[in-house]
Amino acid sequence: MGDTWWWNLTEGRAVPGDERPHADEVLGPYPTKEAAEAWRSTHKSREDSWAQEDDRWEGDGPKPTDDV
Repeated sequence: MGDTWWWNLTEGRAVPGDERPHADEVLGPYPTKEAAEAWRSTHKSREDSWAQEDDRWEGDGPKPTDDV
């Protein structure tokens, strides 16, 4: 577990795997300390990507009907 890094939400710092607190208090795992410290940009990038995918997905497939 020492090869992974986590962002400790409570302490506001990157911590190695052997110092990882409870799962409710961390983000990760990340491959490096620097990646854990860059969690905000990673999160923003993923959110943007998911939003773009949602936009592309909307409208695909059958439309719901009022026929019951």
